Amino acid sequence: MFTLHLCIRRGLLAAALLLGGLNLAPAQTNSAALPEGVTKVTSVEGITEYQLKNGLRVLLFPDPSKPTVTVNITYLVGSRHEGLGESGMAHLLEHMVFKGSTKHKNILQELTEHGTWPNGTTWYDRTNYFETFSATDENLKWALDLESDRMVNSFIDKKDLETEFTVVRNEFEIGENSPQWTLEKRVLSASYLWHNYGRSTIGSKEDIERVPIENLKAFYQKYYQPDNAVLLVAGKFDERKTLDLVSQYFGPIARPSRQLPKTYTVEPTQDGERHTTLRRVGDTQGVAAAYHTPAGSHPDYAVIDVLMDVLTNEPSGRLYKALIENKKAALQYGWTPALHDPGFAYFYAELRKEQSLDSARAVLLATLDELRQKAPTAEEVERAKTKLLKDIDLLFKNTDRVGLQLSEWIAAGDWRLVFLYRDAIRKAQPVDVQRVAAAYFKPSNRTVGVFIPDQKPDRADIPDTPDIAALVKDYKGETAVAAGEAFDVSPANIDARTKRGAEANGLKYALLPKSTRGNSVNMQIRLRYGDEKSLMNQTLASRFAAQMLERGSKTRSFQQIKDELDKLKARVQVYGYGQSATVRIEAEKDKLPAVVKVVSDYLKNPAFPQAEFDKLKQERLAQIESQKQEPQAIAWNTLSRLMEPYPKGHPLATMTFDEEIDAINKLSLNDVKDFHKNFYGAQDATVAVVGAFDEGIMRKLVKDEFGKWKAAKLFVRIPRTLFSDVKTQTQAIQTNDKTSAVFAGGMQVPLRDDDPDYPAFALANYILGEGMLNSRLATRIRTKDGISYGVGSYIWADDNDRVGGFGSYAIYNPENAEKFDNAFREEVQKMVKDGVTAEEVKAAKSAILQEKQLERSQDGMLASKWVQYLTRKEGRSFMYDADFDKKLESLTPDQVNAALKKYLDYGKLTMVKAGDFEKAAKKIADKQPAASVSGSKKD
Repeated sequence: MFTLHLCIRRGLLAAALLLGGLNLAPAQTNSAALPEGVTKVTSVEGITEYQLKNGLRVLLFPDPSKPTVTVNITYLVGSRHEGLGESGMAHLLEHMVFKGSTKHKNILQELTEHGTWPNGTTWYDRTNYFETFSATDENLKWALDLESDRMVNSFIDKKDLETEFTVVRNEFEIGENSPQWTLEKRVLSASYLWHNYGRSTIGSKEDIERVPIENLKAFYQKYYQPDNAVLLVAGKFDERKTLDLVSQYFGPIARPSRQLPKTYTVEPTQDGERHTTLRRVGDTQGVAAAYHTPAGSHPDYAVIDVLMDVLTNEPSGRLYKALIENKKAALQYGWTPALHDPGFAYFYAELRKEQSLDSARAVLLATLDELRQKAPTAEEVERAKTKLLKDIDLLFKNTDRVGLQLSEWIAAGDWRLVFLYRDAIRKAQPVDVQRVAAAYFKPSNRTVGVFIPDQKPDRADIPDTPDIAALVKDYKGETAVAAGEAFDVSPANIDARTKRGAEANGLKYALLPKSTRGNSVNMQIRLRYGDEKSLMNQTLASRFAAQMLERGSKTRSFQQIKDELDKLKARVQVYGYGQSATVRIEAEKDKLPAVVKVVSDYLKNPAFPQAEFDKLKQERLAQIESQKQEPQAIAWNTLSRLMEPYPKGHPLATMTFDEEIDAINKLSLNDVKDFHKNFYGAQDATVAVVGAFDEGIMRKLVKDEFGKWKAAKLFVRIPRTLFSDVKTQTQAIQTNDKTSAVFAGGMQVPLRDDDPDYPAFALANYILGEGMLNSRLATRIRTKDGISYGVGSYIWADDNDRVGGFGSYAIYNPENAEKFDNAFREEVQKMVKDGVTAEEVKAAKSAILQEKQLERSQDGMLASKWVQYLTRKEGRSFMYDADFDKKLESLTPDQVNAALKKYLDYGKLTMVKAGDFEKAAKKIADKQPAASVSGSKKD
């Protein structure tokens, strides 16, 4: 359901947070203080493992610094465990487990009412389900009761399967829309002859459609049992009380008598280079290469991950320099998952149409082969280690992330493998990196291009998965990261704890010091610039100026900036749009001043190197060209231009893809330099800092770095336009060879975010399409009709101008276009005509208020809100949030229905649909029975 099988790899897996299974014998400890039947196994760096008599393993990771709890249960079953005809069964089952159980018949409704951030994901070695919610005893009891009940009492009914399999098929079709992801599936399929890692987790479309309910139920009953699961609770909770609750809810589940079958397929040593070709509609080219590698628990895995960064890091990576800097490709990346069984390393390069595919392939393979003969430099290896260790360090400062991502290591064999992985990275040396390159990155061990005869094949023997129990036995780890304070996230407390001020040049700031886990700090800087006249035809100069900042200053090169920020364990993002450029910083207390000085340096003194500008242009051109035939990009681009038809060149106007390509080609480096010279300054800037920092140091830092910095041109806010005279229309755009269609619709309304009607309209929209999968649109179009994998709605309202709007979206098979149109129209019109019920209003209130509390528990979100609140001339604080909550709580169904009738009108919606409707129409016509022939005579 909400599966990550298509995107989990990049990001999570780049930091090697991965998958498998292991039964550990409980340690012999004194369990007198523990609940009956609960045994303590081990404790490492703040995480403690227990085990119940029925085999359930329990991990507790207390963190009182946030008023949230994450409950995550990992089942050691994924696509690796599927047999013939069962492809996609683990993933399909993940969807079905949301359909209800004996005690929790409407799980989606309950998830909404408890204001959770939930999900379920499936991959090669595991399936997991999690909920993040406000830390209350009621919520924790509910979550544990829910997971214990659906572990063995999920319905898995035929009637639910009949609608859900079409939703899963739609999810399959979404992935098939992307040539990039499809090429990856084809390469891995060719790379593996027998092992299931060569099969996509989402499975075969035919298997998904034909699976008998009896088979699915048997699969569920086999694998969804306490002895095949690991429960993790992370966040603010009482450890002993939680153990009692776990014992209460999970203890009564009997240990099954069946023996789980072990997967025993071993992929044979590859005996020659393999090749696969994908032909699809598109505007970019791609070349990929895959190699077989050891399991995530093998010591070589961490060294391979270091090797991957040496190759693909931007801008120092070998592949980046060979492909991007030499203009052989526009984009490159690589990733290697840490799997339970021996896995793979995958590399990809994307090219524009005019670039040579043969040349890029030759450079890609030559660069990969080079490291087999010559060790990387100490600088390259140290840089890679610093980056990977930074990611792990940041991970353990956020229990929300740890709670979810430990599923990957649990599936790889044991949660403690993450610490062994970290330790192995620290020990890696250049000679080790060259050794693994020579051992595994052999031509005979890769899948790419055509077959090449080899009279003396040099084959790579992949080592077996190690004895994981021996690897982790008695492992103690390091001192756990220091916990932060139990912070009150009420608006009143946020306002009381925040110190606001201003500098002489006009800069405004908000400082919210508080103790946080690992002394982490979130900071945002927003620069505002220009007016409507001065920013005409400056959209791309604005965006490129922001993107070029980190690519070099007058005192630091691009590489030096990246290295320094990695060593400081900081994550920094810069982006520009409209009238502002924003910098987001995540760092540690003692390192924040140094990070701010680096950011200040490139904000005020950018070097704008020509080579980096040329590369950035190529990268953006490739991105746009790849979107030109993608239904989602086309639909949203078209809708934006239809709903808000600002004149060409206006700072708020949306360009067509061709217009943007033309504008990028004409953009010069001098345009970007001039933009920075004229518009960058801090007299209209806002700065917010939230977390563990010294208030005095931060005030001085802001003053010294930004307090005297002024832009040449003044800032005057550009008012948003309410296009009340826009003609309502519907467009259907043909996109050839795309298996999934996209719907995007919307309308503007005269509404500001502090208008009396705004809370009522927001609540109405939540009921209609924003409230998870039990909203009216999702209940009808996804759950009941099984038409769409994703459908919903949203509203927005400006905080200065009375310009807001309503929008909706959906993805579906083009063959279901008419069904979707009818269902969407019926649900919107029915809601406006008949209104909402008191029960719906009550449930939505509870959900929204809890979600807002979750938002306020995120330091990055607090910083983001403060930088926006400070921009208002009359000022705004979190009393706005308190006022909104109060108004929301007092709403009646009549008020909500009045807002619905006032602002939502199906007849005024502008709608855009993009998909391969021609092929769908032909398929539908082919399915129609042939007309009967009358008047035939007998012989």
